[in-house]
Amino acid sequence: MSEKEPYGQDVYGTQPPAGKPPLATVGQRFLARLIDTGLLIVLAVVVSTAIHGPQWRATIGKQMLADIIVYGLYFVYEGLMLSRTGQTLGKMALKIRVAKFSDGSVPGNAGWLRAGVFALPGILSAVCVGALFWLLNVLWCTWDQPYRQCLHDKAAKTVVVQAG
Repeated sequence: MSEKEPYGQDVYGTQPPAGKPPLATVGQRFLARLIDTGLLIVLAVVVSTAIHGPQWRATIGKQMLADIIVYGLYFVYEGLMLSRTGQTLGKMALKIRVAKFSDGSVPGNAGWLRAGVFALPGILSAVCVGALFWLLNVLWCTWDQPYRQCLHDKAAKTVVVQAG
């Protein structure tokens, strides 16, 4: 006699109905994001070295340019991967995927919205705003109940589930 949410899990966060994959754990999400962040760090080192040169004489202008390029490329990576398959390399490794909240399907255009809310605030990391938002965003799933959504999930109306 429980009310059903669009994803099909009851509002009390118990088991998903037959045929629906269970939600990914916070640990799986963290490890998947850690893998993807490793890719972001490699990208940031390559781009920053190209912009700053071997002496790494950073200026605010150069750092902003590096941030725009790095987070712009990360947005494209995440947006393409999520819109097509619902998985980044990190999510593939942990066997989880992003799904539309409404029906569990691959996000499509919602993957781009999710990627934008996640990656693009990083452009403001030179002034700390992006880093603070990013931290709040990814920690949100630790207290969000019952769907363990981060802010980028809420914006795109997605959940992260087991991929099978």
